[in-house]
Amino acid sequence: MASVHESLYFNPMLTNGVVHANVFGVRDWVTPHKMALLVLLSELGRAGSQLGLLERRRLNRLLLPLLQGPDMALSRLRKAIEECCPHLAGSVHIRLKLMAEGELKDMEQFFDDLSDSFSGTEPEVHKTSVVGLFLRHMILAYNKLSFSQVYKLYTALQQYFQKDEKKDGADENEMELTNPEELDGKMEKEELDGPLREEEIACSGPLSQKQAEYFLSQQASLLKNDETKALAPASLQKELNNLLKFNPDFAEAHYLSYLNSLRVQDVFSSTHSLLHYFDRLILTGAESKSNGDEGYGRSLRYAALNLAALHCRFGHYQQAELALQEAIRIAQESNDHVCLQHCLSWLYILEQKIFDSCVLLEHSVNKSLHFGLPYLASLGIQSLVQQRAFAGKAANKLMDALKDSDLLHWKHSLSELIDISIAQKTAIWRLYGRSTMALQQAQTLLSMNSLEAVNVGVQQNNTESFAVVLCHLAELHAEQGYFAAASEILKHLKERFPPNSQHAQLWMLFDQKIQFERAMNDGRYHVADSLVAGITALNSTEGVYRKAIVLKAQNQMSEAHKLLQKLLIHCQKIKNTEMVIRVLLSIAELYWRSSCHTIALPVLLQALALAREYSLQYLASETVLNLAFSQLILGIPEQALNILHMAIEPILAHGAVLDKGCAMFLVAKCQVASAASYTPQKKIEALESAVLNLNEAKTYFAKVDCKEQLRDVLYFQARLFHTLGKTQERNKCAMLFRQLHQELPAHGVPLINTFK
Repeated sequence: MASVHESLYFNPMLTNGVVHANVFGVRDWVTPHKMALLVLLSELGRAGSQLGLLERRRLNRLLLPLLQGPDMALSRLRKAIEECCPHLAGSVHIRLKLMAEGELKDMEQFFDDLSDSFSGTEPEVHKTSVVGLFLRHMILAYNKLSFSQVYKLYTALQQYFQKDEKKDGADENEMELTNPEELDGKMEKEELDGPLREEEIACSGPLSQKQAEYFLSQQASLLKNDETKALAPASLQKELNNLLKFNPDFAEAHYLSYLNSLRVQDVFSSTHSLLHYFDRLILTGAESKSNGDEGYGRSLRYAALNLAALHCRFGHYQQAELALQEAIRIAQESNDHVCLQHCLSWLYILEQKIFDSCVLLEHSVNKSLHFGLPYLASLGIQSLVQQRAFAGKAANKLMDALKDSDLLHWKHSLSELIDISIAQKTAIWRLYGRSTMALQQAQTLLSMNSLEAVNVGVQQNNTESFAVVLCHLAELHAEQGYFAAASEILKHLKERFPPNSQHAQLWMLFDQKIQFERAMNDGRYHVADSLVAGITALNSTEGVYRKAIVLKAQNQMSEAHKLLQKLLIHCQKIKNTEMVIRVLLSIAELYWRSSCHTIALPVLLQALALAREYSLQYLASETVLNLAFSQLILGIPEQALNILHMAIEPILAHGAVLDKGCAMFLVAKCQVASAASYTPQKKIEALESAVLNLNEAKTYFAKVDCKEQLRDVLYFQARLFHTLGKTQERNKCAMLFRQLHQELPAHGVPLINTFK
């Protein structure tokens, strides 16, 4: 189940995805790119009613990112304008050409004419509009230039235009030497690759304050909402280093560098950037200006809190505890209740690593509600529910608690916590073995629209919650034999959460587990064994368990038993009850295979007691099936049939296809064993009923391509048809059995002496 505390990081830079960069020493200045934008605005005003409504709408949507974004090459700007209005792009090019190939007075006259846009009773541009403010800033910046600076600007404009002309000339020469068909393909490729080329986005020089703010806000928003569209970690770090080279005291750039380092799990760089952020924040006085004398202390205590969160994220619990104690001390001295509540939440997380205690968490929830902190209160409720689920509390009580937290979410429009709550419900239903309910919750989250406003084309909700839900959805499809659908979901996960993203480990683990199960079902144990290393790297407990399963399948009983015993002690120590039960079931199966059936019974009873104590209904049903198999082996099939009726309903309703097949196969075995004491007529009816159950089991096994189980079912069916005197059906089953038996290796284990 995913952690619900990832959102507890104090993020002073992000407010609804907007970066507040208050400290930057570079003002706006006139550049050739901005002059090209001024020409575009001038031509747009001249065009007036000649432009169609659709063209004007496209240009208006294009203007804002052009005004806020970094400078770009003239060819790229022309291409963007041509997509909206081709004839306007030609007018802009001609106007720039006349200015660049003319004299200096032409540029002077152009800036003098810009002021006319604000004149008249109905001016073309309002002074307070986005375009109006840009024009006024550029006119003011130009008027402040000295003569030498004006000349340098004119020279830069000429170089800017000539560079574009040279590029066009080179393209024309290439067109003459290139086959038209190859050229069409190349142009299509360039059009497709154009928007994604990072060198075009890269900042070639120092940015103005607004450009820096826009760049940081855009990247921070993409990191939060759609990491795949943000710059790659290396490219983003290069741009941030470029910003910091011109202004090392730009605090927000250090914080974005910290977030970028977290993407690649770089401990050293993330710690370095985080400390630099708070150092610069204090040195520049940004906090003290907005918060008075409290600003310095506020930065210090939140610096310590973020450092504690960082160490906790990377598993450095002792360092995290020291940093948290420092944050608590400073917060208490300053009487900062908000910071103290954040500290209390992290203190619970740290103590949870040592012992389970709900006292701190309950206190945190109450205090958060008292101080009007719904975000922290909801996170506390989510954590309490998670802990109660692992403690085996009833599902209805947990869902009532989550319903109360949902009221907080909807009341305060906490979109991220709504997603976490639904993902939590999905995981809880999976834990309790209710796959139908889990599927319903997963579909609910996937069909929801985010409450947060994001840019067009940006994927919404690229969060851990969605990664968790999609992983559960893939596993649910794989369990039902829909491997193609599961592969499509995993493919979508890989595109949505690339391998270098922070939530990629979730789908990596599920992908390895699904491949492992398919290999085991298909009898390819060497392939399953090769996947164990990958699973262990992502989850050591799961990896050791899978290794034991492979050893058991390969009849290496003593090695598997030693591994399972060590894993059992470890899981009991860390209180992983679900894994403890699974290990006990595997140990019981080892005893069956070793013909120690009586020794398996106490182990199964222990597993059943744990499953019922912790309300793990599906595992309890699976344990009952194992008990029924033990009773069958011990010669009391009637009793086995009686308890089978108690357990088979949850298996058929919520179980995996493989488990359904095993359950129906076991029912058929018990029916055949019980029929020995029946009258001839009743015995025939029992055997025919067993054949029908075997047909159902065969359908289930075929769905997941479980060839070993199919072979056993066919063998059993052939024997039953022989007893019933159905020669044709017997021969058909015998032929299919022989084909599978030649394809699969025989391990020398009696066919009746296995449950799964």
